[in-house]
Amino acid sequence: MAPLTPLPLSYPVYCAPGALSALGHIVQQHAPAHRYAVICDDVVAPHHAARVMAALQAIAPAERVSLLTLPAGEQHKTRAEWARLSDELLAWGAGRDTTILALGGGVVGDLAGFVAATFMRGVPVVQIPTTLLAMVDAAVGGKTAVDTPAGKNLVGAFHDPAAVVMDTEVLNTLPPEVLRTGLAEMLKHGVLTDADYFVRVQDTGSRLAELDDRSRAAALTPLVAESVRIKAAVVAEDAREGGKRQVLNFGHTIAHAIEKQLDYQLPHGDAVALGMIAEAQLAELAGVAREPLAARIREAVAAVGLPTVMPAGVSRDAVLAETHGDKKARAGAARYALPVALGEMDPGDGRWSRPVSDALVRQALDAI
Repeated sequence: MAPLTPLPLSYPVYCAPGALSALGHIVQQHAPAHRYAVICDDVVAPHHAARVMAALQAIAPAERVSLLTLPAGEQHKTRAEWARLSDELLAWGAGRDTTILALGGGVVGDLAGFVAATFMRGVPVVQIPTTLLAMVDAAVGGKTAVDTPAGKNLVGAFHDPAAVVMDTEVLNTLPPEVLRTGLAEMLKHGVLTDADYFVRVQDTGSRLAELDDRSRAAALTPLVAESVRIKAAVVAEDAREGGKRQVLNFGHTIAHAIEKQLDYQLPHGDAVALGMIAEAQLAELAGVAREPLAARIREAVAAVGLPTVMPAGVSRDAVLAETHGDKKARAGAARYALPVALGEMDPGDGRWSRPVSDALVRQALDAI
């Protein structure tokens, strides 16, 4: 199996239906090790862990392959779980000749990646995303992190994977409400660089429920691959988020604030969908957008089954206050990556983001 090409990344990304069947070969080629540790949550493990363990036990003795699990959910992406997993690796005898495999959604990818980044000052990690959201977002780019009471992803490190393996057939095990959360990030990629891709995601996303498993995987595979290419091109220009990589945060400043208000009970993709609508409205209010983007984005979000209205009980004033603690904030003020039109982002002051007054942000929040 060949990786996606061309990609301006230092590591390969494999994306195809059935890609897990080549996992052993991929790991041997890109992350050979004395020990292999699979980190997975307790929802994904019953579906996919046995297959991954078998692939690893085909290239290493069973006693040198271990499965570490954690409870599912963003509320468990914590320093306490990072410490527990690290301690379990040490107790097992893992050393620098260990490869970690992150099997799961974005929470597992972020947490297992952070364990890999810090264990023995850094060991290889292979990302095996099992959700659409993780495939098009967390698995590519090298960001790893845990959450703190002060906010999301505030403690972390950049740590590129040795390889990424995306088997789009595993998406057929997801409930519809989980599958569609990934469409928010895919729509975001269209907003950033490609209006035609935005339309394709909307069209395919609106029809997913009508497709059988084989057709669904076939329809999603080229879209996932295109999202990977879009994100990879941005990351290649700015690996450490000092400039253009800021555009990937479109929708996320408000999304993270909403998530925190709901104690991370709202799926990330749902929050991003709301964040994109509000931040597109903000772009219009700030005079950045050349066209009424918010209505167009709202239309696409609704078409793929994602929310367009703030969950009941969430205070917009509280959401505004939370944005000041966002990791992109500078001098206590949040900065926003804003779109000009579908397929084009505002370069701002050269940092691809700009400060916006609280009054405008509060007004934009009324759009959701």
